[in-house]
Amino acid sequence: MNHGCQQGDSGYVYSIPGSSQRPHRTLMFPQSSTRNTPVHSRTPRTRDSLTAAIRLKRAFTLHLSLFTLQAALVAAPPPNVLMIVVDDMNDWISLLDSEAPIETPNLERLASQGMLFTRAYCASPACNPSRAATLSGLRPTTTGVYGNRSDWREAMPDRKTIMERYRDEGYSVKGAGKIFHHHLDGAFHDSRSFDAFRPMDPQNMPPEKLNGAPEYGSKNTDWGAWPASENDTIDHRTVDYCIDVLENSTSEKPLFLACGIFKPHSPFFAPPKYHEQTEGTPQPIRLGNDWDDLPSGANALLKSKKWFWTGMQALEGKRPGSYAHFIESYAACIRFADAQIGRLLDALESSPRHSNTIVVLWSDHGFHLGEKDHIEKFALWEKSNRIPFIVVAPGIAAPGSVCDTPIDMTALYPTLLELSGHEPDSLCDGVSIVPLLRDPDANWTRPALMTYGRGNHAVRSQHWRYISYADGTEELYDHRNDPNEWTNLTEQSQYAKIIAFHRQWLPRQEAALVPDLKVNHTRN
Repeated sequence: MNHGCQQGDSGYVYSIPGSSQRPHRTLMFPQSSTRNTPVHSRTPRTRDSLTAAIRLKRAFTLHLSLFTLQAALVAAPPPNVLMIVVDDMNDWISLLDSEAPIETPNLERLASQGMLFTRAYCASPACNPSRAATLSGLRPTTTGVYGNRSDWREAMPDRKTIMERYRDEGYSVKGAGKIFHHHLDGAFHDSRSFDAFRPMDPQNMPPEKLNGAPEYGSKNTDWGAWPASENDTIDHRTVDYCIDVLENSTSEKPLFLACGIFKPHSPFFAPPKYHEQTEGTPQPIRLGNDWDDLPSGANALLKSKKWFWTGMQALEGKRPGSYAHFIESYAACIRFADAQIGRLLDALESSPRHSNTIVVLWSDHGFHLGEKDHIEKFALWEKSNRIPFIVVAPGIAAPGSVCDTPIDMTALYPTLLELSGHEPDSLCDGVSIVPLLRDPDANWTRPALMTYGRGNHAVRSQHWRYISYADGTEELYDHRNDPNEWTNLTEQSQYAKIIAFHRQWLPRQEAALVPDLKVNHTRN
């Protein structure tokens, strides 16, 4: 580590790159006064001897101080990392909107310790491509991982995940729950990313669908109070493992711990007490003719997903109140997930690692609950892509700070490398957001970029969401005046320059779609 040492007006300044102050932290070592107290009764020789002694003492003190500082820097342990990944959590939460109906007190508690990014976006609004992009630092357009069945590891066999990078740096890397996509009985999991890992448990299913609608979707298209005991849930067991790691890890190695929270992913099951907390959750605001100004590209992309909404309408007609219960159950799952995160934070705060731990929390994508007549993710609108994202970086991000700059999750990989002092990776598609962690108002010119399927992209700037589909059709929304994205402005000529500005951020090259992971294909 090459630190600069220079003399300042009041002493020596020791510069520590990567610290919390801008442009760097300065530790001041005041010099002793160079003025000698007049000693009129002494001979010149005595004064010279006294001056020499003072200089020698000052030099020795400075040398000792620098030696002590260097020793402290060398001895300072590398930071631990706790990464919390949540599934399907959208922005209808109190963390991001104080008026939102779904309360998330533990997320707010975590945000009070670091920086909340209010305009954070996934790399792709589907589990597998989102997680593959975030954990590899490479966009779907670079890897060809566009779908939930895409074989992400086969697409980039030599690419190191962010966890592997930490293993290379001598970390003990452990994890539990849903980190990679969970389909195909864990076939998407990457064992080489971890020293130890507790797989996500199978979903504990009731004997029959709780919503009384066997005709609507699959057994996973269900919601209600289940199971009775919190101990029988996937996420409680996942967090139990992570708590045990925090409480009982005896290794002297620094720790990277990844905790994957499955809820609020469907089925929307949570123990009864969480449903009691969300009774009466309001339904999302909708516009009856919302699809009238959508282009052909939107209809083509969402054609296979329309059954979620049309099926819900049919179910509501058959069993009134089903839609309201669906909304309440999603809210209950978020309350449950927030509680599990709270348990993990309790354990971290009781751990001796607490003061030297970077914490990042993110959701793999958002979720529609009927907004724009759409249920699920798999779309390029705001609700499918906006996510909670919190970074706690001791000494870098001020506690309780907020950043409104749009960023996407390809930033996570390079940011963690920089925060931990590791070598940067020039192949990353995203860039480090450490400058924003230091100063949330720092100048930032890159908008957020999202991709769903080859040729379909969204660009989110401070005020605008621009969408470009594979057939060349487009959407543009002004979020200052239209936060619900009800009015597509692309046909209005006065927005031509704005559309042109956003087009320049679209990928210039796009990898071909990689093959799907076969059902009988599992990795060690």
